[in-house]
Amino acid sequence: MKRVIIHSDINNCYASIERQLNPSLVGKPIAVCGAAEERHGIVLAKSYEAKAFGVQTGEAIWQAKNKCHNLIIVSPHYDKYVQYSRLAHEIYKKYTPLIEPYGLDECWLDVSGSVELFGSGEEIAAEIHRRFKEELGLTVSCGVASNKIFAKLGSDMKKPDATTVIPEEGFQELVWPLPVSDLWGVGRQTTKKLDSYCINTIGALAKTNLQFLQERFGVAGTQLWLYANGRDTSRVARYGYIAPIKSIGHGATTAKDMESDEEVWRTILDLTQEIGYKLKKNHLAARGIQINVRDKNFFSCQYQMKLEYITQSTLFLAQAAKLLFFKKHRFTTPLRSITVRAIDLVPEDTPQQLNLFAGYDKQDDIVRLESAVDRLRERFGNKIVVPASLMGKSCRPTLSTDFPKMPAPMYH
Repeated sequence: MKRVIIHSDINNCYASIERQLNPSLVGKPIAVCGAAEERHGIVLAKSYEAKAFGVQTGEAIWQAKNKCHNLIIVSPHYDKYVQYSRLAHEIYKKYTPLIEPYGLDECWLDVSGSVELFGSGEEIAAEIHRRFKEELGLTVSCGVASNKIFAKLGSDMKKPDATTVIPEEGFQELVWPLPVSDLWGVGRQTTKKLDSYCINTIGALAKTNLQFLQERFGVAGTQLWLYANGRDTSRVARYGYIAPIKSIGHGATTAKDMESDEEVWRTILDLTQEIGYKLKKNHLAARGIQINVRDKNFFSCQYQMKLEYITQSTLFLAQAAKLLFFKKHRFTTPLRSITVRAIDLVPEDTPQQLNLFAGYDKQDDIVRLESAVDRLRERFGNKIVVPASLMGKSCRPTLSTDFPKMPAPMYH
């Protein structure tokens, strides 16, 4: 069966939904921004009127206002975005059960088995456009292709409210002249590295010797070469598919820069409360710990290490993260954010080699105690029981960087 994949992207999702909630914002330059007082004061989404002034997603509010003096700042309403996302999925379900979300505003749809019922991929995309306008008051951009990579590329080519079809035969004429940075999986650093080898377009990447890319980019080099040549074979996951959990992390930009060892420890301990809870909830344990720190100059460092034995204990994870931080990081500049991640996950009942000098009994006692605390928090809220060192002293704001995980974009 010939594959027909659609990638649907809601145009300016957050900003468009805010206009639905408040019609007085229609036609005005608006930017949906995080809370400045919690140091999340960046542009999350902007309207096309704001974009015309050069306002960009990810920049600080003051930068955006310097470009557009009459910019209207709107606080995000995540519950409404989730609600609209679910309504969008209901529209997609009318055409196929193979729906793979990528964030709240994007989805891949495999309509290969639906063309006999609803027409070509382009005709199905046209129906999606119509229904979004009539039922949700939103517009989408769609890409139609024979694989996921080109479908996403197509949805980015024309905005807003447009459909781009990338044919399976002769795609080179449309795709290869595009900048290599337009290809899914080519980020900022990869673009710089490719540029250093004079690989500036998708076509140049497609024509590059595969062995050359493998030697310089490893497995990723092979993947990018296949993408550029239209050979992506990854499947669209069935709706509701949950990708296997490979790591569990929690991170935050603190309300003020961390300048002391004590502040770093309190933040790590605070973050690991959620990690330990999720490990137990998913019946998993960690064999490794990873931390990522960013200083006030936005310079990032990442460290990781293997644990002495597998664990799902909040306290043991916090202590390991603390040991890793002070062992690896030169704490000379105040820190802006920390992320802690439990990695190399295994089922909680995985057998392990015993160590005569390791305190397994103590760990079991602590895990049972933490499980009891978790049950109290589930019933009465997260603040019902907290470590004494965190009482009234947490550096972490109420809004953290721990967002719901979406299915993995490449499902083989």
